[in-house]
Amino acid sequence: MQTNSVSIASGLMASQKEDSSLNTYRLLEGSEEDDLYTEDGTVDYLDNIANRRTTGNWKACSYILGTEFSERLASFGMSSNLVVYLKNRLNEHSVTASKNMANWSGTCYAMPLIGAVVADRYLGRYGTIATFSIIYAMGMSLLTLSASVPGLKPICDEGGVCYSTDAQTAVFFIALYLVAIGSGGIKPCVTPFGADQFDDTDEVEKAQKGSLFNWFYFLISIASLIAHSVLVWIQVNIGWGIGYGIATGAMVIAVIWFFSGTTLYRNQRPGSNPLTRLRRVIVASIKKRNLKVPTDESVLFKNVDAETTTIRSHKLDHTESLSFFDKAAVELESDRIEGSINTWSLCTVTEVEELKALVRLLPLWATGIIFSTMYVQTGIFFVLQGCVMDTRVGNSSFEFPPASVGIFDFISVMFWVPVYEHIIVPVARKFTGQKNGLTPLQRLGTGLFIAIFSMICAGILEYLRLELVRRHDYYELDHVPMSIFWQIPQYFIMGCAEVFTQIGQMEFFYDQAPDSMRSFGAALSLSTTALGCYMSSFLVTVVTKYSTRNGNVGWITDNLNYGHLHYFFGLLAMLGTINLGVFILVSRWYTHKKSVKALD
Repeated sequence: MQTNSVSIASGLMASQKEDSSLNTYRLLEGSEEDDLYTEDGTVDYLDNIANRRTTGNWKACSYILGTEFSERLASFGMSSNLVVYLKNRLNEHSVTASKNMANWSGTCYAMPLIGAVVADRYLGRYGTIATFSIIYAMGMSLLTLSASVPGLKPICDEGGVCYSTDAQTAVFFIALYLVAIGSGGIKPCVTPFGADQFDDTDEVEKAQKGSLFNWFYFLISIASLIAHSVLVWIQVNIGWGIGYGIATGAMVIAVIWFFSGTTLYRNQRPGSNPLTRLRRVIVASIKKRNLKVPTDESVLFKNVDAETTTIRSHKLDHTESLSFFDKAAVELESDRIEGSINTWSLCTVTEVEELKALVRLLPLWATGIIFSTMYVQTGIFFVLQGCVMDTRVGNSSFEFPPASVGIFDFISVMFWVPVYEHIIVPVARKFTGQKNGLTPLQRLGTGLFIAIFSMICAGILEYLRLELVRRHDYYELDHVPMSIFWQIPQYFIMGCAEVFTQIGQMEFFYDQAPDSMRSFGAALSLSTTALGCYMSSFLVTVVTKYSTRNGNVGWITDNLNYGHLHYFFGLLAMLGTINLGVFILVSRWYTHKKSVKALD
């Protein structure tokens, strides 16, 4: 299977000049069969121009969506209860477990920056998903072994206290970070790869693509619902090895299902390294920093030698903002050496606008970090908070695993996605005049606002729980007699915020990233989650350091009954409020990219 994936990926990377010329001629000159072929530069698995009737659309997306569903079932099945495993099986303190969880999660969302470069420059999105999904499956397999095989799994005494050797801990974390590497190739590619199955130059297909991002998140939420309920219960009540084994099986199914759709996929050929193109524009602009940008934009350099660029189906039109970088497109005699262009001193308007588009995204991108910091608490301190609450269902002996309360986050998502599409969008359309009801920026801002109330709700609940502890002296009680289901509102509110913010962010970054850098744009979007996880770890470190001075127990303790976790939730709510204000300011200054269907 791996050999087959590499051979197919190699075929997709092959862009021989004769085939490229023929494909370009067919796109520009047209023929009687033009309506049979895509016009956005996509090719099939044999590297021919993609046929509209036999490739792409929802028939190809069914395999991509199925792959994403299985991969997320594996991911959530492994990660949703991870902080409990770290604390109870590897015997880590609350602070250590929360930081390890946050750091690993951050790495999972930072690796896509590498995966995106691999996809855009070398393997293409198909080849990257194929290769990294195999690494992902290997990591999951090792993780299952580390939790089930004697000698590799931690040893627990009769009192339920577990211990692990350094070697056992090392194997576990090696498996975790193999998963992180594998996810780095899947996360930035799967959503853009799904979008590639619809031709933007065809109005019918473009309209069909409108629901793709919602369906992605909807299926992700179903996978999470199953993982947080069924798989978490299996891990806690039957065995961690079996629970992780089922998650590993889901990942293997994801790999097989993805390869099954190979002949149906439309693929964008990999181009030049997006980071190299960005560096060239920066270098050229600095070299020409003393030049004055001409007022007539038509004199800016637009054409390039066929050997120095890849063919793209859309060029970016010139925009007035960030004019310093326009200097890279001002042509001088010294920019040509023996008739050849020095690409480190002269760049096209499209290459300049690619850099501008990313620079304009950065302030809005930064506002996603605090949202992610709040969101990751659903898998860290929401879970630890639930661990010290009454987990029984009514008066029965059945106990609801704390990590399983997270299903209400995803129930919320599944509730709000159709409500958004069928109620909010039509109503908002009447007021805004926007086809999609709300613009992506309006959708993002709404989610940032809603997320603040999730932190406020969690903080109020923790305050009331601690009041109950103090009033009845429950400090040494493992489970305070307050039902864990009081956590439902904070999860449900966060689920609502996700529908607005995370789906809106996916849509916004895909739409505003340059065509040739959409994997990188998706990775940039995901990197806010990475930095949110690292920010959470940083805040825990700072809070622990300063709240434990002068002999104080601190905000976050091993026994949360002695701590002040509500202060931490309050801090996040305050940061979220400041972040919302910053978002409103920078969104008013944002300039959208201008795309024109043409060739450079």
